[in-house]
Amino acid sequence: MIRSEAEYREARKRLDEDRLFIQAQRKALEAEGFSPEEVARGMEPTLAFHEQLKEEVTFYERVKRLDFDAITSLDQIGRMLIAFRVALNISQRELAKRLGVSEAVVSRDERNEYHGISVERLQRVLDALKVRMVSQVEMPPEQNAAPEENRELIPA
Repeated sequence: MIRSEAEYREARKRLDEDRLFIQAQRKALEAEGFSPEEVARGMEPTLAFHEQLKEEVTFYERVKRLDFDAITSLDQIGRMLIAFRVALNISQRELAKRLGVSEAVVSRDERNEYHGISVERLQRVLDALKVRMVSQVEMPPEQNAAPEENRELIPA
């Protein structure tokens, strides 16, 4: 995931370089006499990496425009926290200062996409970013279709 403007500029530059490399590589393989299927198979890893980088650049550009999708799984929270920081133009250093931790801690957390973050830590980061999270729980379709009399309620 792209986490800064410098990483974004580097990724854009890399995309341009990759386009030229892909064109040259395809021509070289064709000149060697490989069949279109062999060329496609040989180009697969390079094209897959290029597509992944394009997706990261597109995601970063959307984040900078404050264009967010709703998260549909709790394992997406870390990516969302990073996206909020990026969208709000808050550096890792500034976030660390707001949290009262070192910049290295924020860098490590983001590198790991906040894997295993506690609810308390999540709330501290949200507060430091001055954003709030709104959640919604949806029942699976098969449970929504069940007749009321088949639902068992257990007192808390």
